[in-house]
Amino acid sequence: MTSNYKKLGQYIKPINIRNKDLKVKRLLGVSIRKVLMPSIANTVGTNMKTYKIIKKHQFAYGPVTSRNGDKISIALLEDFDEAIISQAYVVFEIIDTKLLNPEYLMMWFRRPEFDRYARYKSHGSVREIFDWEELCDTELPIPSIEKQKEIVKEYNIVVNRIQLNEKLNQKLEETAQALYKHWFVDFEFPNKEGKPYKSSGGEMVYNEELDMEIPKGWSVETIKDFCLDMKSGGTPSRTNVKFWNNNDVPWLKTGEIKNNIILSTKEFISSKGLQNSSAKLLPINTVLMSMYGANAGEVGLLKIESSTNQACCGMICKDLNDASFLYYHLVVNQKFNHSQAIGGAQQNLSKDYIENIKLVIPKNLNTYFLKNIIENKENNSRLIMELSTLKQLLLARMTKG
Repeated sequence: MTSNYKKLGQYIKPINIRNKDLKVKRLLGVSIRKVLMPSIANTVGTNMKTYKIIKKHQFAYGPVTSRNGDKISIALLEDFDEAIISQAYVVFEIIDTKLLNPEYLMMWFRRPEFDRYARYKSHGSVREIFDWEELCDTELPIPSIEKQKEIVKEYNIVVNRIQLNEKLNQKLEETAQALYKHWFVDFEFPNKEGKPYKSSGGEMVYNEELDMEIPKGWSVETIKDFCLDMKSGGTPSRTNVKFWNNNDVPWLKTGEIKNNIILSTKEFISSKGLQNSSAKLLPINTVLMSMYGANAGEVGLLKIESSTNQACCGMICKDLNDASFLYYHLVVNQKFNHSQAIGGAQQNLSKDYIENIKLVIPKNLNTYFLKNIIENKENNSRLIMELSTLKQLLLARMTKG
């Protein structure tokens, strides 16, 4: 054992209080994201008296590890005074919080090294279990309580900044979609007097292509005509060329397209692999739409150069202003795009269908607010990435006590 490491069993004890009188109603479950969240389990006909009560600053974890991939389901109750959880979970608490801070311990549980340790120590033939004895045998550095609180404070500052920027991005997205719909779907953009155009008597003309009225002077174009180019490609061979290379070309998979700004990819392709295939390298500000599978119709906006395969349609615009307008058109009308996906085992949208989606193009109307929102979201997202890296660094530094 490292000199400043202690066995966790000295500091924790199990708690087994049942909801016998049914006073506690809030039912939570332990996520592999290591948070306690509202349970989605079907409890009809379930005897809730057998469920365990967990109180604030107590922990719960699922001993069965074989069903969770690389993550251990363990969490600290922080948001409520008490709740109930399934009897399948183990509830425990710290014996003396003057010696071990609950938030400090939860930081240790969030480390990927703890997940790897717990998976390694799990045992069993039918299903693998990280039991109470193994948890108690876990070793970790336990500095003075003052030092623990200092570490927790530094970590929470970073986490709170991440959460703040995520909320800002959510508000920006809600604003962008609401404004797009108000201006370009309901045609209530401000007229010269600053009043909503359509409801203030703005002149509308019938458009035969859309079978509806649009503002006078506005036009209708297909995405193919609106864009400079449209691209999709194929998947390079994994056997004849080197596929992965962390210093080479980003490789975007359709599962990463989730109505989002894309700043990075999880995988890469070699330059040779790109040259020897029909895969395409897409420029920054390309608007993407997933064409196949469960997320057919999902939209993304590239903020890096990236390659992709035939399951994704890349729409290359003149500039970020046009790309932002197209991106929000596809996001706001996504339910319709989803409904157009066809196929049995796998839903799909054809490139021909995407090319012929129609856009109502405004005349002499400033749409730069969409570009500005995209730029603000990008800046916030880059800061979130930097803060997330710092968060992982703080967790890694815990080994130094």
